[in-house]
Amino acid sequence: MHFSRRDFLKKAGATALAATTITDLLADSYAKKLWFDISLAEWSLHKELFAKKLTNLDFPELARKEFGISIVEYVNQFFKDKAEDKTYLADLLKRSKDNGVTNNLIMIDGEGGLGELDAAVRNKAVENHYKWVEAAKYLGCKTIRVNAFGKGSNEEIAKAAVEGLGKLGEFAKKTGINVIVENHGGSSSNGQWLSGVMKQVNMKNVGTLPDFGNFCITRKDGGCAESYDRYQGTKELMPFAKGVSAKTYDFDEKGNCIETDYTKILKIVKDSGFKGIAGIEYEGSKLSEYDGIKATKALLERVGPTV
Repeated sequence: MHFSRRDFLKKAGATALAATTITDLLADSYAKKLWFDISLAEWSLHKELFAKKLTNLDFPELARKEFGISIVEYVNQFFKDKAEDKTYLADLLKRSKDNGVTNNLIMIDGEGGLGELDAAVRNKAVENHYKWVEAAKYLGCKTIRVNAFGKGSNEEIAKAAVEGLGKLGEFAKKTGINVIVENHGGSSSNGQWLSGVMKQVNMKNVGTLPDFGNFCITRKDGGCAESYDRYQGTKELMPFAKGVSAKTYDFDEKGNCIETDYTKILKIVKDSGFKGIAGIEYEGSKLSEYDGIKATKALLERVGPTV
């Protein structure tokens, strides 16, 4: 049978289309096996941001176009004077919408510890967060991440944190915003301590953000002097989790995280019934920030469906 050039191109095109369709279907099928969504934590790019190679306004588009991620978690340090600047926030919101990106979370630092023992200091910290609750609401975020820091014994800080988180939680509840605490050093990196605080606060919109790598309780000489078991801590924090932070530093030749067994820790997350968002937070130095983010995303997509 004779085929003209047109027939050949038509057949080749159909074959290519079929192959592409099969590839897309397989990709879609693979993606559907993930029982969590993936977001990008802005801290993964902190070196680029501090070096002024990027700005906070660039973040939504970069997340979508460079990494194929459509959910983002902001860090207030990169727009710390803009919480009440509606012009700026409107620009940020437009950029996220233009790129099909969902704003999920703002991580709040530098506004005071909600576990401070001095009531006046603690209340000032609570009030400092009000503007970020409002900014989160404006941007369409669901959550702000706060710190339950304080100076004193674990028992004293816990009592103060219950009061501080409760007060902020009541304010945030009015706007439908969640207030969550990350294991972020000190008492908060003790899973039993933080889960105990959550039980006492006992509010639906106050919860945790288990970070797979932040279980160092005390530091000394640039290293960790006292740490909490990350798997035990994650298990203790998951009943209150409104997200998880997929922290990574270094990878082996197979693409596995060296510090954390992702099969083990994701199984803990899944067994808790969690079906929310896992935020990529790369903090390594051997890979570039861009490559580290991509390696973490690949790890989540590969391991996630297997647990």
